[in-house]
Amino acid sequence: MRGRRPDEVPTRTFDWGTIKWLVTPHLDEGAGLTTGEVVIYPGQGHAPHVHPNEEEVIYVISGEGAQTVGDGPAFPIREGDAVYIPANTLHSTDNTTWRPLRLVVVYTPGGAETGLDELPDARILEPGVASRWTQAG
Repeated sequence: MRGRRPDEVPTRTFDWGTIKWLVTPHLDEGAGLTTGEVVIYPGQGHAPHVHPNEEEVIYVISGEGAQTVGDGPAFPIREGDAVYIPANTLHSTDNTTWRPLRLVVVYTPGGAETGLDELPDARILEPGVASRWTQAG
């Protein structure tokens, strides 16, 4: 593999943000992990959820937010922070500012991320097609 650029892969859009999977077992033969860029729109976040068999690491590229891991209280995250989420642990991420919250996420083992495509608000845009943000009412 020579590398992969974000504009070469589909964009998964949700009511709360977007995901670009850059390395996955589905794209890269032999890959044992998944990594991608997540953008959480201002004032949005995703519902608390669990990855039954995957560990996750979140690295904050830019922006600020609130993170939960397990049954502890939400804590602030910002540019440069990294968060480890053990397998089978309830967690959520919210953008608490007016700027986009940009994250790099890594799942190990990879592959289960395809389940997100089945969510009711999931839309898949072809490579090179820009997502459109909408104003919340």
